[in-house]
Amino acid sequence: MTTLGWLGWAGASVAGLGLLLHLFHRRLRISLAAPREAIGRSLTAHGLTGREVSFPTVRNRTLRGWWLDGEPDEGVAIITHGWGANREMMLPLARSIRDAGWSVLLFDARNHGESDEDDFSSMPRFAEDTEAAIDWVQRSGTAPIVLIGHSVGAAAVLLVASRRRDIGGVISLSAFAHPEGMMRRWLAWKRLPFLPIGWYVLRHVERVIGHRFDDIAPVNTLPRVDCPVLLAHGRSDPVIPFEDAQALYACRGEASVALHPLPGGHDLSDQLADHRTILADFLRQCRQGWPTKKTPDPAGDRR
Repeated sequence: MTTLGWLGWAGASVAGLGLLLHLFHRRLRISLAAPREAIGRSLTAHGLTGREVSFPTVRNRTLRGWWLDGEPDEGVAIITHGWGANREMMLPLARSIRDAGWSVLLFDARNHGESDEDDFSSMPRFAEDTEAAIDWVQRSGTAPIVLIGHSVGAAAVLLVASRRRDIGGVISLSAFAHPEGMMRRWLAWKRLPFLPIGWYVLRHVERVIGHRFDDIAPVNTLPRVDCPVLLAHGRSDPVIPFEDAQALYACRGEASVALHPLPGGHDLSDQLADHRTILADFLRQCRQGWPTKKTPDPAGDRR
């Protein structure tokens, strides 16, 4: 084969490899994309009083949610749902929080529920949306804020709380210990070998989301949280094993962390709602020592 022939063959091979990688990346993004679950019923249909709200997040997107009024002298709970879920799925827990006197903000992350679409979702982007919710609440006043997250949302609120010093407490529901553990379980479910495919997938996902897994892993962010944290996890969770909760508790360092095992599986909104005393006690702990300040009233800041 002539030199030109070899060069042509090499060029075609490189182009073919590039096309295969492009198709693989595209298929991977589709496989990892969060499904969008529509909001089924209004607050009124759920027998709740409140109002629809919307506020901006990064990349010029808008998030939509519900605000439930609590007692004026209590705090605000911001609830971040999990992957492929929406704010409606967290209403059982929101009822219990509101019954304890706290105002509640439930919102849909980007690509979820009724919020705007973006090119992809990730745990750090859930954290960005949670920070947008905090900023929106704080524009109307200052009060104790408790962050509540489920699954990916739980990892996101731990990441947010590790970066800020204006959070009164965190309730983590079914959080994973490390993103790589979650991804390895997903690869096993897809029956993909870790070497070389799985390793490449993990590194590619890190490049796409713009963060190393070690930097955002709850086992590394939890020890940096300076407010009380309640870890609730189902002993029979088939998605994220209870061992992840034990690993988080073991790595807590000097952080004020309580671990509360529950008999349920992965979705704990109903389970934890049945443990109102635990919720009320934790919220009381978060409220103690916080200066009495005006509770935000987003009524004048609706969009």
